Amino acid sequence: MLNITLGTAGHIDHGKTALVKALTGCETDRLKEEKERGMSIDLGYAPCRVADLEVGIVDVPGHENFIKTMVAGASGMDGVILVVAADDGIMPQTREHLDILTLLGVRHGLTALTKIDRVDAERRLQVQADLAGFLRGTFLEGAPILPLSNVTGEGFDPFLEALQKLVESIPPRRIDGVFRLPLDRAFSAKGFGTVAAGIPIAGSATLGDEVVLLPQNAVSRIKRIEVYGRPGDTVLAGQCAALNLGHCDAREVARGDVLTLPGYFSAEEFFVCRFRLLPHEKIHLKNASELKFHTGTSEVNAVLYLLEKDELSGGGEQLIQLRTKRPIVAGPGDPFILRTFSPVQTIGGGTIIEAVPRRLKRNRPGVIEDLRRRAEAVADELHFIEYAVREAEDLAVGEADLARRTKILRPRLQEILSQLIGEQKILILGSGLYLHRRTADQSGERLSAKLAEYHRRTPESPGMTPEQVRQACPWQKPVLEGFIALQKSAGRIVEQKGRLALAGHRPTFQDQDVPYIEAIEALFRQQLFNPPGKAELAEKTGAPPAVIDRLLRSLQEHQRLVAVDEGLIFHREAVEQARKLLIEHIQKEGRLESVQFKYLLDTTRKFALPLLDYFDRSLLRRAGNTRYLRTPPG
Repeated sequence: MLNITLGTAGHIDHGKTALVKALTGCETDRLKEEKERGMSIDLGYAPCRVADLEVGIVDVPGHENFIKTMVAGASGMDGVILVVAADDGIMPQTREHLDILTLLGVRHGLTALTKIDRVDAERRLQVQADLAGFLRGTFLEGAPILPLSNVTGEGFDPFLEALQKLVESIPPRRIDGVFRLPLDRAFSAKGFGTVAAGIPIAGSATLGDEVVLLPQNAVSRIKRIEVYGRPGDTVLAGQCAALNLGHCDAREVARGDVLTLPGYFSAEEFFVCRFRLLPHEKIHLKNASELKFHTGTSEVNAVLYLLEKDELSGGGEQLIQLRTKRPIVAGPGDPFILRTFSPVQTIGGGTIIEAVPRRLKRNRPGVIEDLRRRAEAVADELHFIEYAVREAEDLAVGEADLARRTKILRPRLQEILSQLIGEQKILILGSGLYLHRRTADQSGERLSAKLAEYHRRTPESPGMTPEQVRQACPWQKPVLEGFIALQKSAGRIVEQKGRLALAGHRPTFQDQDVPYIEAIEALFRQQLFNPPGKAELAEKTGAPPAVIDRLLRSLQEHQRLVAVDEGLIFHREAVEQARKLLIEHIQKEGRLESVQFKYLLDTTRKFALPLLDYFDRSLLRRAGNTRYLRTPPG
């Protein structure tokens, strides 16, 4: 069993369903209305054996009123059997179905020329020639055109031979991606509960897997799997499957909903895309046009915003943004088509680049250039991951957010990240965040410039405080901390006295400040537990009050002075000596009463109590007016 799905396409009453029945033995018209009207209305699925291979086949309705259903079926096709009746020849839905298949990226197929029992040999040859001309320049150019009759069986042997070659030429769908199943239908089965059906377009799933139904965001587990009606343990992308879900109400599930793995997809309203109008002379598209948007099995009204030009004519291409009328689920690289309301027709399509949180302003500098880079990146896993790291909104990005954006399974994501780290294109921060090398270089230059400017303005300071750095470089805390650690390990910046500085920075006091500095520090040393205030310092040193303020701040930066309370400063030696006396007393007596502290220091309550409160914040445990050591001092 190959995980490949073929599909039919073509005008109504050209024999698509009869051909599928002849190939599979299955009657894909299952609805009562389909049997009564003799026409397909909904999608039909069947297993199809080709030689010793089995693939799926989806039969689509050919009536113009059911194009949206045809599109839903075509989204799961890997190859197509274009069906054209010999008596009718090429008809409107022959053309539109081929346009749709081309826009959705189908690249394999053949043509079945049916109902040859109704025409003579001349007519048969004429229609074959017409088809050859019609298909010229399409993905079916050069593919076999095979006359056959569903009634007499004539032509079936060469048709089956060609079908086998077609199947063998189609690469099976990749199954290493994130499992995603755009639902065709859901129903309630007696004894089982809710069953959701369709063709997964990526990944694989097994019994017991946790899945999420979107946009409802309903988490469930797979209780049973059937592939082409047969029970199994696994379903692969490209296989028509029915999944029995627990804790899910079938009445709340509709075509267009998506079943996928948690943590990767969400329903969105804004999508940026590559778009191409079909090359028809009469097609002309203006900005802000409202259209029908089809992707996967979803159909939704959407407004189209042209990003590069104000208008687009037949055959033209450009970047666009779509805003859907309700949230839908789609991923990078997904194909889509657009159809007009009046007249109702397919006008173009393309591929989704990415969902975005808001409408983009095309006139903003760099927007179009970024979208072009993004469009190129999403085509390759490694490039997309590197792009996502490089363009991370908060400079760096975690693995979960990367997986969510790129839609790449975590094990594969980790492999690619390791490769990019090995190539030194990205760096990993200690907090588990990934940073692009270019971002690191640019951010390093910014931080170095901020530090250099700070050193120039305050040469006496040992450096910037962490808070000053955060204000100068307003990055998320984990990013900033990780980046600083990276810069320190690289030897570009150093931390001294709790401050950050460029590696070559040496604090230097201005010549005129040196005598004042020495005098101020001497006064604090002389009056360890009765420290001078600003007025006393100004009087005894002769320095202006503004200079006193500046030098007091500088001495605190160098940790030669310590502010224990608002406006109350001690010399570092006083704090260290008080701490030693405090510990010795409590170790000897078991505790300290507040009133005793001033006697230990031979000072007044004015200075003793704020200093005691200072030690409460790190050293002491307080019970009323009694203090104990929190832990044995180290």
